[in-house]
Amino acid sequence: MSRVLLVGESWFVHSIHQKGFDTFTSSEYEEGGGEFVAALRARGHDVTHVPSHRIESDLPASAAGLSEIADVVVISDVGANTFQLPPAVFAQSRATDDIIAALAAFTASGGGLMMIGGYMSFSGIDAKARWGRTALADVLPVRILDRDDRIEVPAGIAPRVSLPHPIVEPLDAHWPALLGMNELVAKPDADVLATAAEHPLLVIGVHGAGRTAAFSSDLAPHWATPAFLAWPGYGELFDRLVRWLSQEELA
Repeated sequence: MSRVLLVGESWFVHSIHQKGFDTFTSSEYEEGGGEFVAALRARGHDVTHVPSHRIESDLPASAAGLSEIADVVVISDVGANTFQLPPAVFAQSRATDDIIAALAAFTASGGGLMMIGGYMSFSGIDAKARWGRTALADVLPVRILDRDDRIEVPAGIAPRVSLPHPIVEPLDAHWPALLGMNELVAKPDADVLATAAEHPLLVIGVHGAGRTAAFSSDLAPHWATPAFLAWPGYGELFDRLVRWLSQEELA
């Protein structure tokens, strides 16, 4: 099975509590993606999670270093600034290794790369994720819009399989509803395996010797509904995606 590196899916929350005249603050740290990690581990994959605040210290900054620990890298809900503005660059004005360039080289040399949607994926909320202005814009199988790309659907949006492929062959033709997604445009040489209201949801492609994928909605709440997370196809989908990305032949 595959060695999977999940990058992102963590955040800090700083809250202000107002009680009459007085206020106080509290802070907490949270991680997402537990359902994704559990589903892959249950199918035998070796999954390592590098949370957003550990990217600078824990993510190798070379293609060779990435290949030593991962067959597939999954980036989820963390923006390009976190990769491009480590303290050495932002606070000390020192040149440092380019982790995004390393991810691109890792993929070109045969690695698997997937980006999963969220408020800090692709272009993201207020266009703050900025992935379309990085080297991964040429690697991923989709064109990233240069604006806030969220599609919010509070009534729910039902995905459906749009193209036969071994990744989606065992799955239902229609999947449980999602509450939103990032708006993307599939590149001409990419394959759109699933859509939601005619928007690309699951897109796959190749880059050099490697394989790439974009899943434009979330792997966890809030866009991923309880029904989607409980769907038997959830684990099957991401298991088969990871295996395809690692260039395993799918039965």
